[in-house]
Amino acid sequence: MYSPLKRVLRSKKGISPILATLLLIVIAVAAVIVTYAWVMTFTTSQTGQAGAILGEVNTRFYDDSGTLKIEVTLINSGSANAKISKVYFGISSGNLQELASGVTYDPTTKIVSANGGTIKITMTQTWSSGTHYYFKFVTEAGQTLPFDKIAP
Repeated sequence: MYSPLKRVLRSKKGISPILATLLLIVIAVAAVIVTYAWVMTFTTSQTGQAGAILGEVNTRFYDDSGTLKIEVTLINSGSANAKISKVYFGISSGNLQELASGVTYDPTTKIVSANGGTIKITMTQTWSSGTHYYFKFVTEAGQTLPFDKIAP
């Protein structure tokens, strides 16, 4: 006996080996393109962040007509600009406070230009001679520059 079900099952055919091979090639090429795009985006963003190399050039504690101030000069020896986004100050490296006010920047754009550009950051802060102070500067890209100084 020949049933109609057997005829339907027998008449169904799979895709040809050539079509299957082409389909696999298209999927592989699409995966390679997506991976390449992701890798290029990732490496470009990481290279841009790593391009700024900040360092402290000078830290000056001074009295400006009865107002105690600290002036820090930073240099960027890297190949990408950096923008300072946060300034931290304190008497302990583990207990720094973000300075939301009393901070001025020169240049006012807060950008430290690449290849030797500098920025002067002036903080209106009370300080005592002989005391150890800790600083941390953070860029928009997330880089940090921590250092410490003893007030003269």
